[in-house]
Amino acid sequence: MKTNAVERLWVDGPWRTAFIAGEIRFFKGLCEVPPAARILEVGCGRGAGARLILKSYDPERIHAIDVDPGMIRRAKRWTRRRLARRVDFQVADAQELPFADGCMDAVFSFGILHHLEDWRQGIREVARVPRPGGVFLFEEIYPALYAGFLLRRILVHPRIDRFDGPLYRAALEAAGLRLVEGYRETKYTILGAAIRE
Repeated sequence: MKTNAVERLWVDGPWRTAFIAGEIRFFKGLCEVPPAARILEVGCGRGAGARLILKSYDPERIHAIDVDPGMIRRAKRWTRRRLARRVDFQVADAQELPFADGCMDAVFSFGILHHLEDWRQGIREVARVPRPGGVFLFEEIYPALYAGFLLRRILVHPRIDRFDGPLYRAALEAAGLRLVEGYRETKYTILGAAIRE
């Protein structure tokens, strides 16, 4: 599901980039991503996350996808030429990832799965592409934050079959992803890592 103009204002702002930078620092303390890794970012938007991942992890290659062709065009424009050689931006749906099983060392998602019509399928897909022992690093948002009286009128999100903490954690486990101890969770969000068994 594409975001609306109000949510893009948040996603495109420098505050969101700073927020993601802090999340990446948290991820680095939680688990390791091997050097020269192959990394996938789902829901890359304008590419801020991909650029921060590149700077923080120095991977061999980042594959960054978004369902919105306009965001992919912006990401390509905003990525410096020397970085563009190591980042592959493409239009793709997180519910049908165009990658082989076990081909990535790590998958990143910064608040994307709650936008999916079939979030369970999205989890199965992000669980499918890491190699055994690979990691899924994520920030996810619960309905208590985005489905309140005011925000549900301003933002666009699927309105049925939403997940909360217990449902999200159970879906990770069912997909073969073991949650790493030390994750942060509130009634509004979860920030953590899961290892593919």
